[in-house]
Amino acid sequence: MTYEIEIGRGKRGRRAYSLDEIAIVPSRRTRDPEAVSISWQIDAYQFETPVIGAPMDSVMSPASAIALGKLGGLGVLDLEGLWTRYENPQAVLDEISQLKGTADSPAATRRLQELYEAPVQAELITSRLAEIRAAGVTVAGALTPQRTQEFYKTVLAAGVDIFVIRGTTVSAEHVSKDREPLNLKQFIYELDVPVIVGGAAGYTPALHLMRTGAAGVLVGFGGGASSTTRRALGIHSPMASAISDIATARRDYMDESGGRYVHVIADGGMGTSGDIIKAIAMGADAVMLGTVLARAEEAPGKGWHWGAESHHSELPRGDRVELATVGPLQEVLFGPAHHADGTSNVMGALRRSMATTGYSDLKEFQRVEVVVSPY
Repeated sequence: MTYEIEIGRGKRGRRAYSLDEIAIVPSRRTRDPEAVSISWQIDAYQFETPVIGAPMDSVMSPASAIALGKLGGLGVLDLEGLWTRYENPQAVLDEISQLKGTADSPAATRRLQELYEAPVQAELITSRLAEIRAAGVTVAGALTPQRTQEFYKTVLAAGVDIFVIRGTTVSAEHVSKDREPLNLKQFIYELDVPVIVGGAAGYTPALHLMRTGAAGVLVGFGGGASSTTRRALGIHSPMASAISDIATARRDYMDESGGRYVHVIADGGMGTSGDIIKAIAMGADAVMLGTVLARAEEAPGKGWHWGAESHHSELPRGDRVELATVGPLQEVLFGPAHHADGTSNVMGALRRSMATTGYSDLKEFQRVEVVVSPY
């Protein structure tokens, strides 16, 4: 069976679907929401919710990573962000929130680039991760593939529990004429901690990442409220199809490896509880959230949201966007909600959707029936 359609006489393309274009169909018995489990485990680390805080300066600070950890999720600190470039980044965060101009203002983008020119300091990586560890929650930090070789020893020495290698897109084999690229398979093999790596947008690149020994693969490219990758590079991967493709790669890799399970983590393009629910229905084990958590009162962006792409030194491809603050992190995750638009009590919504369709845990819920239902 093929889903390719003719775009013109010289080009065909496969039809792919975004999360907005699918819907979940109740087709089994129902349950009480309280009887549903939304816990998630990766390697030896157990979490009460399948929520990972995206390593973005507007979303995760040491304090917000600790708060998320105490609420049952996993906060990932950007180890190339403001918290490792400035001893006291609050003044910088305040300035970013007060920048004048529209979301894609050249002046605002230029100032972001200037603020992120400050060098990453190894001693700040150590102290920030130590602060999270002292709170008694799981410690996770993220580097891009370009900076991993430079700082990974510092990260490991600081006592990170889960190491994240996150980029706009990450491949198992990077070709470079100018420098020795990161050998992911060798690197992960030599590490003593589980590694989550991505993004990946399709079956084949995800399968190659799984073969490196990664514990989890991030699914996503060009999505999210603050990303303009689709406009800048013409690259985008509709999330519903991407998650389904990579969940299939997970199944095939289990057969190939004799049963080794690699977690599929949806990353980007999930701004409401409905998006989170549909991502898991399509096969994700967990979700990495930016926009949803950026709306919490504890988020360091204070209602503003931006990613690393927005301050890229040569080709920025992200907006600084203003979001509404909906309430404390507790309310955003678990309610009680005071908004009817899917921006708060997102885990309560997940429980209710699972209960309405009759599934008792996340792995079962990946089998729920879905339909194509564009709005």
